[in-house]
Amino acid sequence: MIVFPAIDLKNGQVVRLAEGDMDRATIYGDDPVAQALTFAEAGAEHLHVVDLDGAFAGESRNREVVERIVEAFPGYVQLGGGIRNPEAVEGWFDLGVARVVIGSAALKDPEFVKDMAREYEGGIVVAVDAKDGMVATEGWAEVSDVSVVDLARRFEDAGVASLLFTDIGRDGLLKGVNIDATLDLARRVDLPVIASGGVKGLDDIHVLSLHAREGIEGVITGRALYDGRLDLAAALAMAARA
Repeated sequence: MIVFPAIDLKNGQVVRLAEGDMDRATIYGDDPVAQALTFAEAGAEHLHVVDLDGAFAGESRNREVVERIVEAFPGYVQLGGGIRNPEAVEGWFDLGVARVVIGSAALKDPEFVKDMAREYEGGIVVAVDAKDGMVATEGWAEVSDVSVVDLARRFEDAGVASLLFTDIGRDGLLKGVNIDATLDLARRVDLPVIASGGVKGLDDIHVLSLHAREGIEGVITGRALYDGRLDLAAALAMAARA
């Protein structure tokens, strides 16, 4: 199982939001590249980066910072935030991003996502963000009438690499991962699932790792790392045993 330490970018700074609310951002640093290297030194081979400004604007707002992170980080960078057209996808892959995460466009323009998944085999991750079981878009500012499972099933045969499932109600709040909802999605959809939202400590990593063979590909963690509640090296070691 893969542990993805997260770097969320807002105005070029490393932040974490509470429940996706841009007005509830905690700043953890002003050097995202140094943070990426710190994660690498702990043993991380994968990194999850989100351009939060881009998620709300619908286009990249922290491109220069992302470029520097990709150049410096020795492993694989997975990037999301405002990626909604072929030019943006191509641009990030040309830059060296390993996987691109597409969220809002997966609901509003599924054919675009399927086209990208065919063109960039193994490179497209679909973000399935949930609020009370329904899909949220536009940086989580809007909630649709489409269920998480229904959206996920649209991409089962499209060549998508995996699904990134986030329970918005837990994100950034250290409440613990919504294990039941994450496993339910993994069991009902024929795609690997990355868990996100609410990781509070090593117990979450342990429980998810027990279900790795049921379709849990990985877990994203941010605030628990920044607050010192989760030791990245220990989390990586535990996940490696899955």
